[in-house]
Formats: sequence, structure tokens, C-alpha cells
Amino acid sequence: MKTFSKNELIESLREIREMGWIPNARPGNDGGVGNTVEDILGIEENNLPIPNASEWELKCQRSNRSTLTTLFHMEPSPRALKFVSQVLLPKYGWSHREAGKKYPPNEMSFRQTINAQNRTNRGFCFTADNDLKRFVVSFDSKAVDKVEHEHWLEFVDKRVGLGELTPQPYWGFDDIFHKLGTKLLNCFYLLADVKKENHTEYFWYKKIYMLQNLSLEKFVHASTNGALLIDFDARTGHNHGTKFRLRPKAMLTIYNIVEEF
Repeated sequence: MKTFSKNELIESLREIREMGWIPNARPGNDGGVGNTVEDILGIEENNLPIPNASEWELKCQRSNRSTLTTLFHMEPSPRALKFVSQVLLPKYGWSHREAGKKYPPNEMSFRQTINAQNRTNRGFCFTADNDLKRFVVSFDSKAVDKVEHEHWLEFVDKRVGLGELTPQPYWGFDDIFHKLGTKLLNCFYLLADVKKENHTEYFWYKKIYMLQNLSLEKFVHASTNGALLIDFDARTGHNHGTKFRLRPKAMLTIYNIVEEF
């Protein structure tokens, strides 16, 4: 595998930009926009061969899509409770749409994408508690869409009642920043224009950014404007993991140094 200095990598990314439209190396794969760059560079997925590589990450995104950027997976505390699989799913879950078809008839689902600006129509959101330095999940039965989820709400009432979550699952800011720092302390971030011709998808990596000095303060602030989302994806047979995700281009807002080439 070829190795690069940081400056050599920047120059290689500029050369990729000058190539113009490049066919997707992994058609049908959402990660093709990143895999295509990695293939051209001759590097393994998510493994930048530069000095201090553990401090750098390569992130690529389609510029014309509202695709969210997945930052990391992290289950909430208290960890010992296995909160998603042991509390949220059995007490606040609902029948999986494939129950009795692809999955057993009693298959449950808890799939919610929540933010700190608005509650979902099932009454969930999270808040940034700056005193305790944590993100906290909240449930408010009064915010539930009674027309769409009347029967589910009755089911929740029978299982656990309609009060706030007790205890409330949370993620400590320090734990989050440690997790972020292991992958995204510094980042090369590419935005690609996309077109499709003769059933082939093409990328043009027009925007190249070097993002340095990840900021916990700015990351927490991203929650207040709705740019940060937490994505639960669990069913009875499998918990696909809880993801922290950012809205498009919000990556540019969580670093102290943003340099475009």
C-alpha cells in the first residue's frame, strides 16, 4: 500500500479533483463516493497511510444529496441496563412492519431518529444538559401524534406509563469527545457533484477541505440547531446500533480550523 505525507495526500486529492467526472467504483453501494477515492489512492478503507494516521479520517459525501454523515456508533448509559434492547425496545417499541412475514409474528421495532430541536411524532427527542455535561433522551406523551399512534400510546401506557423515561438514557460529553477524537480529531472532507449517464453514476470531487482541531463546544452547539441527530435502529432479533449523525455539510461547523483547497 502506498504511503503519503500529509502534503502529498493533499496534492493527490487535488489531482483527483482535476480528473473531473470519475465513474463510481462501487455501484449500488452508498459508500461508493468514498470507496472510489480510496481505490484511486490505493489505500484500504478508512486507513489513511500518513504519519499519525490515527489522527486523520477521510470523509466523502455527495453534494447534491441530503444524506446524513454517520460519525460513530455508541450505546447510551447506563450501559449495564442495555437500555435500547432491554428498555426502549420492549417498553416503547412497536410491531415491526415485517412481523409475521420476514420475521416472527412478535417481532418488535424501535427505530427513531431524534434531534434536540423537535420531538418525533412518537414524543422522543434529546437535550443537551450543560450542567451534567451529557446528552439526555426524553419522552413526552403529550407530543405523540394521537391520530397516527393512538394504539401504540395505549400500549406504552399499559407497559410502563406515560411519564418521562426513568432513568433517562444519556451520553456523557467526555465519552463522546473521546470517541470522536479516536476517529475524527482531524479530517479530510470531500464533497462530490454527482451525475448519472447510461445507468452509470459519476463523481466530481470539486470541494476539498482539511478540518483540524475538533471542538467539543461546537459539536454540542450542533445539537441546538438540529444539525446533530441520534439514530436508534433496533428490533427484537438484532440491535443495529445507535448512531450519531450530522446533517449535510455540518461537518464544516464542528472544527476550529477549516481550510479549503
